[in-house]
Amino acid sequence: MTTPVVLSSQLAVNPLDAHSLLATFGVLGVGAVMFAETGLLIGFFLPGDSLLFTAGLLCTGTGQHDVQLSLGPLLVAAAFGALAGAQCGYLIGRRAGGALLARSRSARLREGAQRAEELLARYGHAKAIVLARFAPVVRTVLNPLAGALDVPVRVFTLWQVVGGLVWSVGLSLAGYALGSAIPNVDRYLLPLVALIVVVSLIPLAAELYRNRRQARAKEARG
Repeated sequence: MTTPVVLSSQLAVNPLDAHSLLATFGVLGVGAVMFAETGLLIGFFLPGDSLLFTAGLLCTGTGQHDVQLSLGPLLVAAAFGALAGAQCGYLIGRRAGGALLARSRSARLREGAQRAEELLARYGHAKAIVLARFAPVVRTVLNPLAGALDVPVRVFTLWQVVGGLVWSVGLSLAGYALGSAIPNVDRYLLPLVALIVVVSLIPLAAELYRNRRQARAKEARG
């Protein structure tokens, strides 16, 4: 029989800590977090990047943590949650318009919405939808914003699937590859998670840099 103390410890989940989420919910938790972070505005604070990377790392079974996951179910859960969440967010935005974002009191959400709108205006639908996957908060608000701005459903669906698979499967496999290559790599989990979050922002930063260089070149010629 489970004692109240043990039960309470099992229920004490830290939603901001990837290992806590994985220890409690396993791969189902990965799918749920992916769905919430990409489909529901309340999920903007969830640790999507670090959760995917840590889950992939724990699939190797070589670390000292007591959590062991299977790579196949992880990839399925991560991809399904990321794709279904984005599509759900788009449909919510299409029906509710910008009302949900307008009513939000969160400064991070408002800032994310502004960055998402700038991405859509600067890079067009396809590139913005893919790049947004690699920017925390932006990937949460871009989906309902795309729906509110009447981005064509076929265009949104195609590119959110492309971006969602590259992001969710790519980060999971990156964690798995590193865990397989380096024994006991989970001893350095915190700095590795920080590094992977920075690395995940490289595509967006590179695109911003390239766009600014092109703009300066045009000004110089003009």
